Amino acid sequence: MNNIKKIFSIRDLENLSGIKAHTIRIWEKRYNLLSPERTDTNIRTYSLSSLQKLLNISLLNKNGYKISKIAKIPEDEIAIKVREIVSNKSMKNHILNAFKLSMINFDQTLFTNTYNGLLSENSFREIFNDFFIPLLNEIGLLWQTDTINPAHEHFITALIKQKILINIEKLQQIEPTSKDKTFVLFLPEGEIHDIGLLYVNYEILLRGYKSIYLGQSIPQKNLAELLGYSDNICFLSYLTVAPTQEKVGKYIKNFGEIIKDYKNPNFWIMGKQTMHVDQTTLPEYIKIFTSIKDITNNL
Repeated sequence: MNNIKKIFSIRDLENLSGIKAHTIRIWEKRYNLLSPERTDTNIRTYSLSSLQKLLNISLLNKNGYKISKIAKIPEDEIAIKVREIVSNKSMKNHILNAFKLSMINFDQTLFTNTYNGLLSENSFREIFNDFFIPLLNEIGLLWQTDTINPAHEHFITALIKQKILINIEKLQQIEPTSKDKTFVLFLPEGEIHDIGLLYVNYEILLRGYKSIYLGQSIPQKNLAELLGYSDNICFLSYLTVAPTQEKVGKYIKNFGEIIKDYKNPNFWIMGKQTMHVDQTTLPEYIKIFTSIKDITNNL
């Protein structure tokens, strides 16, 4: 339990709740909604229970409760009213808050229970697109602002990958029905961010295609060996941090040279590094996609 983050700054609260620090201070002063402690240098600090209370207050406020009214609700009844609202309709913010709290506390049980609750009314595709993608986007911002550290990020992404892999395994038991392409999915050398690629693999299998998933950090020269496997291979990669901005154009050009004489050359790529590629110079068999939705719409 020593790894659980128990003390938060007002900036942490702002980043996790979406409520501006200035607003939090006003709510404290005017309505006494939170009771921060002070360091020796007079800096506000907040407990985990204060964070949970703020997230609940935020949800009530977004559902029509005025702050002046919330301030009059006994503290033990705030959580009850939140549960009433959540039970009456799907609450995306509440779900995202639960996932964030599970990450901060390294709480696998909270993550699993929240996920299973969603799964009772949503498909895995809906959960990934409506909840996991926004969560991953928030995690990137929280990491950049030092609200969380890499351990938190690794914990939550490992759990998300676990869910993707479970759903991939279910589809792998079904014989492929689409024979016009075989997808080879890989990440370039130095690239280890594989959640996006894993999910694309899930979408490929869902549509009945066969896929060969090679995973992280694959040397470019080794991919040429796959060309003899089938007459209809489509290579697919996700470039998040590698190759670097200075090298990504050359990397794509080199791979284009490797596959250009293949019977049906196809190289599909996406990810942040593709922003640095001059698409006007690419041959037609190399396609850049802007999002997971964009690539799945072309399957």
